[in-house]
Amino acid sequence: MRLPLAALTCLLLSATISAQPAPAIVVLQPDRVFDGETMRTGWMVVVRGERIDAAGPMASMTVPAGARTIVLKGTTLMPGLIEGHSHLLLHPYNETTWENQVLREPLALRVARATNHARATLMAGITTVRDLGTEGAAYADVGLRQAINEGIIPGPRMLVAGPAMVVTGSYAPKGFAPEWNVPQGADEADGLDGVVRVARNQIAHGVDLIKIYADYRWGPNGEAMPGPTQEEFNVAVTVAEGSGRHVAAHASTAEGMKRAVLAGVKTIEHGDGGTPEIFKLMAERGVCYVPTVSVGGRNKKAVLEMAMAAGVTICNGADSGPVAHGDNAREVEGLVTNGLTPLQALRAATINDAKMLGMGDRLGAVKAGYLADLVAVRGDPTKDISAIRQVQLVMKGGTVYKQP
Repeated sequence: MRLPLAALTCLLLSATISAQPAPAIVVLQPDRVFDGETMRTGWMVVVRGERIDAAGPMASMTVPAGARTIVLKGTTLMPGLIEGHSHLLLHPYNETTWENQVLREPLALRVARATNHARATLMAGITTVRDLGTEGAAYADVGLRQAINEGIIPGPRMLVAGPAMVVTGSYAPKGFAPEWNVPQGADEADGLDGVVRVARNQIAHGVDLIKIYADYRWGPNGEAMPGPTQEEFNVAVTVAEGSGRHVAAHASTAEGMKRAVLAGVKTIEHGDGGTPEIFKLMAERGVCYVPTVSVGGRNKKAVLEMAMAAGVTICNGADSGPVAHGDNAREVEGLVTNGLTPLQALRAATINDAKMLGMGDRLGAVKAGYLADLVAVRGDPTKDISAIRQVQLVMKGGTVYKQP
């Protein structure tokens, strides 16, 4: 009997659908689980496909049939760490200067390095990064993000900012004869129309957020001075927020921080010139602080104390690039050195960063329904923060990239 074409099509489609394999099930059995808020003992975690299916006391859970079990003796399982301030297209300045990278390293070379940086970052237990500027590499971060998402190269989830935004004359490279038009490390934008044009052009190129330099070292004596006016800042945030994106502000002066906060940015990066009044304003407006203790500034402990006293949410970001990729633990350790407890530092690098990124409903916690971005480290990082360097297992989206 010959089947009608429509019936045959339905039959073939049905067969195709039923032939799809069920999501893989992985059971993780560590000594402890840091769930993003507190430490739990005697827990196990069930991963189904790319998400956490269940997490709770072993005594009340059953290992699903057909599951692959990974026993992680002596470890703490926790959410994949988040790096809130990264530059995967840069490498440390003791290897070569920033200017050499921007002006003399071919783009293909920088991308090749970045693939290694992405792998090293993931293997260090960082499963998500917010990349805050390609520093002369245009939109190479957009392509790098796509390569990771398509499984072409291993790496963390990426939220990218493209070239970042500066006012004309404030950024670098500098020091060349005036007749030469030297490429800059960021997009120059001036006036309300100019800021709108640059912001929308960056959005059109696929960025996930806008980064603005609220100030930079362009004063008469090379000191940091504010860049965008309040009105320019306001319109940049309006354009970004209207497209569903947030704004991160590099800011090291009190005035630059103030303008950024009043404009409605999501985060202040660095913040070395912060004052109690500025941090109070940040807390009132829900602006997060990424102190980047790993780079520059001798007063990080003092400004962190001010920020915490004001109730500002502290987030984790090492400014990786100038800091070696794969050494991301340095920032979390530095938060502890500068006054946070190990538990507060872990929260900064997990649940706080996830909420800051607008991904607090799927990242930053060990919880049913969340993406299975998980890391196991030897020891208990709530007692000794350096334990986060002893990475035993790395899982991103249910895929195991490293295991004992």
